[in-house]
Amino acid sequence: MTSIDGFITLVRDDLGLAISDADVDRPLDEIAGWDSIHLLTLLGALERAEGRSLSLPDALEATTLRGLYDVAVTG
Repeated sequence: MTSIDGFITLVRDDLGLAISDADVDRPLDEIAGWDSIHLLTLLGALERAEGRSLSLPDALEATTLRGLYDVAVTG
């Protein structure tokens, strides 16, 4: 995944959440339908997309989708 747009597409396709660009910086608890299962599902999808393991502690500290994207692209 090379862009935030690809990340948004992954969230839409793998989680079935109808997010927009405006949701990327919104706190996770303000995203319609978001719950902790989505975090784990997204982490798995990101690991498959990146072809490597991602840090669960770093993902748990992310408070926005952009934060999760940053975990995916920076390791």
